[in-house]
Amino acid sequence: MHCPFCDEQDTKVIDSRLVADGMSVRRRRECNACKERFTTFESAELVMPRVIKSNGAREPFNEDKLRAGLLRSLEKRPVSLEAMEQTINRIKSKLRATGEREVSSKLIGSLVMDQLKQLDKVAYIRFASVYRSFEDIREFGEEIARLDD
Repeated sequence: MHCPFCDEQDTKVIDSRLVADGMSVRRRRECNACKERFTTFESAELVMPRVIKSNGAREPFNEDKLRAGLLRSLEKRPVSLEAMEQTINRIKSKLRATGEREVSSKLIGSLVMDQLKQLDKVAYIRFASVYRSFEDIREFGEEIARLDD
């Protein structure tokens, strides 16, 4: 780590502590040349896979799109924002766990449906109706019947 004061390359860590619920490490450092002290923060950079759309286009994973879709499904439902954020984090973890550089939008849709099924059945049906493009009431009924199973 370069010293921000004298640009010396050789610094030493004097103290390390976990911060932000264990998601980051705060390090107190001292420059071996000028003896100045400074603080650095270290966190893991978790790369999300790219998304392959149904038309074959590829785009970066967009957490805002995921959040917007969940918010629409959960509108006026008794689900806290904290529960929704935990759902987003679980979906992102499962996507990273695939180890793939690219994933299909269909995989993301099925992960969302799996999570919504556990979180709120009405939100699940709302999302499924758009995601699967239900054409008539019979398809709604079939999906609801599958929920009961």
